[in-house]
Amino acid sequence: MKRIINTEKAPKAVGPYSQAVEANGTLYISGQLPIDPATGKFVEGGVKEQTEQVFKNIEAILDAAGYSFNDVVKSTVLLNDIADFAAMNEVYATIYTQDMPARAAYQVAKLPMAALVEIETIAVK
Repeated sequence: MKRIINTEKAPKAVGPYSQAVEANGTLYISGQLPIDPATGKFVEGGVKEQTEQVFKNIEAILDAAGYSFNDVVKSTVLLNDIADFAAMNEVYATIYTQDMPARAAYQVAKLPMAALVEIETIAVK
């Protein structure tokens, strides 16, 4: 059975997709951008501030679905510039402090709306 997850505490989808979909105890969270849901705009600052906002958005979606960061099993990090990896990773390490999820990180040619970072997440109950 498929359940669509949507919360006002995270940014609205910027295209034809859901914030998240739960199927058979697995939650698939679409790539989250550093958009502040209160303003609909990117947070100010660099990759650290953007990564912090991305995790706030992920947390809101996890919470809306009844999950937490402890349930996360896989993250995919997309970076505008791989040189930002260390700064992103510094924030990432404050979220996942034990039993870390599997992860891949890539530099991409361009992210939506010129974001510096986007993270998609899979969680399992």
